[in-house]
Amino acid sequence: MTASLTFCGEHLLLDPAGALVWPRHSLLAVADLHLEKGSACARQGALVPPWDSRVTLERFAALVKQYQPQIIVSVGDGFHDDGAAARLDSREAAVLDKMARAARLVWVSGNHDPSPPACIAGECLPELAIGPLVFRHQAALGASGEISGHFHPKARVATRAGEVVRPCFLAGDARLMLPSFGTYTGGLDIASPAIASLFPLGAEAFLLGRDKLFRFSMQPSPRRRVAASAPQNRSF
Repeated sequence: MTASLTFCGEHLLLDPAGALVWPRHSLLAVADLHLEKGSACARQGALVPPWDSRVTLERFAALVKQYQPQIIVSVGDGFHDDGAAARLDSREAAVLDKMARAARLVWVSGNHDPSPPACIAGECLPELAIGPLVFRHQAALGASGEISGHFHPKARVATRAGEVVRPCFLAGDARLMLPSFGTYTGGLDIASPAIASLFPLGAEAFLLGRDKLFRFSMQPSPRRRVAASAPQNRSF
């Protein structure tokens, strides 16, 4: 069940899988895929299953099939490093080729993948501006209508069963931060100064559930954690 959000005058949908949908432009966006992080870890001696790219792309492709967008945007760090695109196997690269044939596939560059992946379908841009919104990887001070990633936001909420920590969207008046979509990515608490300082007036956090989102308010104080704006079982 998606959450409906009005942001800078535009109607957006937030999907519990961690994707943003902009119906007016038939646009689907995700952030921080970090494809081939598993193989990068393996090169450093970490023994992790090498299936992260396959799982991430299966989830991504399912969303593309569901929404059938005309524009697909990876909001930075689509690849874990500049050599990651070359390490994708042929089946995974074919998934991206299929997306690029069906829609405009845009790779916004990130801090992990600043160089365009020449062997991958789609176009690479430092940022993408459409109407009042701009998609960029790292939030910029003073920005308006900005949709970014980079921080992998997550939130902590106290429940009767104990503390729950989940990735989340974070929506303020001027900026919207997307959760990380990658299989092997961690997260940064939205109460951390790096994130909270970007939302001085507070924000709404949309925690990812299995098939729905849970909405809470982040208070303006950067030292506060998420405070419930409604009963704990409220969902959108």
